[in-house]
This record gives sequence, structure tokens and C-alpha cells, in this order.
Amino acid sequence: MANRKKEVKQMSKVYGYVRVSSTDQNEGRQMIAMTNRYVPKVNIYVDKQSGKDFNRPMYRKLVRRLKPNDLLYIKSIDRLGRNYEEIITQWRILTKEKKVDIVVIDMPLLDTRTGKDLMGTFIADLVLQLLSFISENERKTIKQRQREGIEAAKQRGVRFGRPEKPLPENFEQLYIRWLAKEISATEIAQQCNFTTATFYNKIKKMTSAPS
Repeated sequence: MANRKKEVKQMSKVYGYVRVSSTDQNEGRQMIAMTNRYVPKVNIYVDKQSGKDFNRPMYRKLVRRLKPNDLLYIKSIDRLGRNYEEIITQWRILTKEKKVDIVVIDMPLLDTRTGKDLMGTFIADLVLQLLSFISENERKTIKQRQREGIEAAKQRGVRFGRPEKPLPENFEQLYIRWLAKEISATEIAQQCNFTTATFYNKIKKMTSAPS
């Protein structure tokens, strides 16, 4: 029996999961953390997508590859999901269904290799739920502040998005000819160097603007 346990232990592997919220973000900090834990580079799975959903190819590939007694490193708990419920769900899948150990590098208390007795499991679960809740609320707070900042900027007259193309000086004459069906919307759009949809949008703004 002892030899069997030793064999299983020897077969276990070490993995790392890295996620950044977009392709513009750099995963360097998380990769350094994995290297410092001696995670083999070939066993580090990286997703450069948001946590909006869990249709992330590398994460799914990692979960399929994990075997009982494997060890998974993540930099922080929010790498597992976008909200409290998702983080808890993924934690349960990894630890209960896949039966792997997880180490959250930024939170030493979340190390399933230690405290495997009832009290240790209870403390780890309590810390996990607390951190997941805090992580979700931080995300909501940031989004709320962003919305408030954008709204405040709009009230100050700040415009977002691409600047509108200025209308040519003869646009009013072209519009009158269009009303008289002397010229098509497509021809006007070509002359003004914008799309037909933009032409109709300009017309809509002109006709709805207060006199």
C-alpha cells in the first residue's frame, strides 16, 4: 500500500494557470510568480481573455489534463472567475471533482496541501468565500466608479469615441438635391467621404435638432 501511495505521488505534476483580461495586458508578473515556484514552462496555461465567461480554451485544456494529486498554482483567487459564485464553483470542481491541490500564491492560507483535517478544510473554505466575495465587490466598485466618471465627464461636455467627421460646406445643398431626388444617398456619401449610414445619421441629427 505504501509503495502504491509513493507511486501516485511520483506521478503527480505541477501546473500553473495565468489569465490576463485582454491581449493588451502583460502576463509577466504572473509568469515570474510561476517560475519562482518552479512550475515547468510547458505546464503553464495562459489565457489572454476576460473573465466574462469560462469558454477559455487554455483553462478548459488545463482542467481536462489535471489528474488527482496534481498541484495547481494561481497568482490570485480572481484568476479563477469573474464573480463570487464562479470562483467557488471552479474551486469545488478542481478540489472535489478533479481532486487536485491548489496554491493561491498571494494568499498563503489558500494552500490545500496543508490543513487537510476538518478544521483546516473549514478555515480554507471560509477564507475562500471571504476573498471571493471581496474580489467580486472590488470588481463591481471599479465598474461603478468608471460609469460615474464617464457620466461626470459627459456632463462636463467631454465626448467619447471617434470624433465626428465635419460636414462639407455644400452639404446643405446636397441634402436639398437629395430631397428633390436629384441625387442618391450613396452619391452624397461618396462625395462626402463617409458611408451611406453616416449620411442618414447626419440627416437624422439635422432634422431632429431644435431650431
